[in-house]
Amino acid sequence: MEYRRLGKSGLQVSALSFGSWLTFGNQISDKVADELMGIAYEAGVNFFDNAEGYAEGKSEIVMGKILKDHKWDRSSYVVSSKVFFGAENKGPNRVGLSRKHVIEACNAALKRLQVDYLDLYFCHRPDKNTPIEETVWAMNTLLQQGKILYWGTSEWSAAEIMEAIAVAKQYSLIGPTMEQPQYNLLERNKLENEYLHLFANHGLGTTIWSPLASGLLSGKYTGGEVNDTRLSLKGMDWLKEKMLTQEALKKVGELQQYAAGLGLPLAKLALAWCLKNPNVSTVILGASKANQLKENLTVLEVLPLLTNQVMEDVDHIMQTKPVLPTF
Repeated sequence: MEYRRLGKSGLQVSALSFGSWLTFGNQISDKVADELMGIAYEAGVNFFDNAEGYAEGKSEIVMGKILKDHKWDRSSYVVSSKVFFGAENKGPNRVGLSRKHVIEACNAALKRLQVDYLDLYFCHRPDKNTPIEETVWAMNTLLQQGKILYWGTSEWSAAEIMEAIAVAKQYSLIGPTMEQPQYNLLERNKLENEYLHLFANHGLGTTIWSPLASGLLSGKYTGGEVNDTRLSLKGMDWLKEKMLTQEALKKVGELQQYAAGLGLPLAKLALAWCLKNPNVSTVILGASKANQLKENLTVLEVLPLLTNQVMEDVDHIMQTKPVLPTF
């Protein structure tokens, strides 16, 4: 396993990490979840990603039990939660980024995960109804209390992250360390365009999600079939409609043929492509089957195959590279 600094911070995270969105407490059994986390940990994965909104809190309960049962040394892994969407009970002050919800959600996540502190705590989405000063102060309070070690954002715009950084500087508080954006061969603008000044001037780290575009870049949807996949789960119609467009399926089909010519499964090519970006701190893997996870955990071995020519060929096939502004 390779370990990378989380942006300019001193924290080292495994280049490949493991997340529980849509799987823990939902798509897979607790026994399978336990097996998958064990496989990841034994392979050197040290970052496990979670959120209050995943399976309405059940995902954190499942992960917390696994962490407790395995008795792994607390200093050997990094665990996260995210605040915004709420857990099982929704309503006033049970969602969003108010001081009340940020702090109460953190305390609830600690109980569900059965840990004394969260290594990473993310604002899962921006909250237009809460002043950014209130959220930054709440995060700083949790840092001072030792309940979280680093805080960050997820799916915020560069302007929103900059506002949080400016507020932190104004009041001599600790600002965001990392952002968790979607990043894959179909979704590239934030990492390759919008966030560039944040990387260069503020050392922002990234824990990217959906590196396989919800499975589209694994090749399993090129025939249009979604049975027994996450896209067939209840409530995932919005994701299916967004991902399975004719244009995307055509590009992915071409890329799958190209990957085969390199002797690679499409998923490995897509994951390795993400890891080639120097601004990616860690790539969050999701999995529902052991053999799938074991295969993807070997992706570091194929990085040398992604030469400059291969990267150019991939860009030519996908036609998704952002056009940078000229000044």
